[in-house]
Amino acid sequence: MSTPPTATFTVLVTRPAADAAVWAEQLRAHGLAAQALPLIDIAPVLAPSDLRACWQQLTEYAALVFVSGNAVDHFFAGAGLAWPEAVRCLAPGPGTGRKLRACGVPASCIDEPAPDAPQFDSESLWQVIGQRPWAHRRVLVVRGRSQGEQASSGRDWLMQKLEQAQAQVDAIAVYERRAPQWSEAQLGAMARACGDGSLWLLSSSQALAHLPAGLDLSRARALATHPRIAQAARKAGFLQVFESRPTLPEVIASIKSELHD
Repeated sequence: MSTPPTATFTVLVTRPAADAAVWAEQLRAHGLAAQALPLIDIAPVLAPSDLRACWQQLTEYAALVFVSGNAVDHFFAGAGLAWPEAVRCLAPGPGTGRKLRACGVPASCIDEPAPDAPQFDSESLWQVIGQRPWAHRRVLVVRGRSQGEQASSGRDWLMQKLEQAQAQVDAIAVYERRAPQWSEAQLGAMARACGDGSLWLLSSSQALAHLPAGLDLSRARALATHPRIAQAARKAGFLQVFESRPTLPEVIASIKSELHD
């Protein structure tokens, strides 16, 4: 049973809708007032036939990099085969690793940062896999794209590191990040949250790009789950930005510490 909320402010969970609802429920279960207010909408971009074709070519790759839990969800929506044990799965954090295991990938096939790693990101994953012999091995990066892009954007840091190690790197976008269609009630909640002491929980820099125009963030507060997200929040105009590792216990501890300051 949930404990009664003890927070004197509301935590706005800005993750995509499904994740935001789960996080808001978990925060409320720990006595915090929380509301799901997604700043990102996630939609598939590949036809089922294209996903099946990807699965039929899995054994051509030494490893697949799944950039997020959403990448796992949308790639495995086309699963029709058992995971080939010769193919490694690379995950930037434990949330993505859990989703891979839930989809049937053996734990022995998954590489991810340690649970106590300072951050869960590409840099932490590279600390685990960077010394391996990648030369002439094929790697597929399973990722998302922003709305309007026709393909995966750019050559991100991890892809560059793999290429520098002489791997042959391909990328495929399996989902698209879009700005949600907000209701009038949600738009009103955002406007109020800019000045009523609410705490915006930010887990993606992309979410900040979707903030409605005209919001006055000069009195708004945010808790960011990565230094790069914190930097983007400050640039967007948030008055106060705090940082936390992205695990639920540490997010809760960071929020509760704000109650006592």
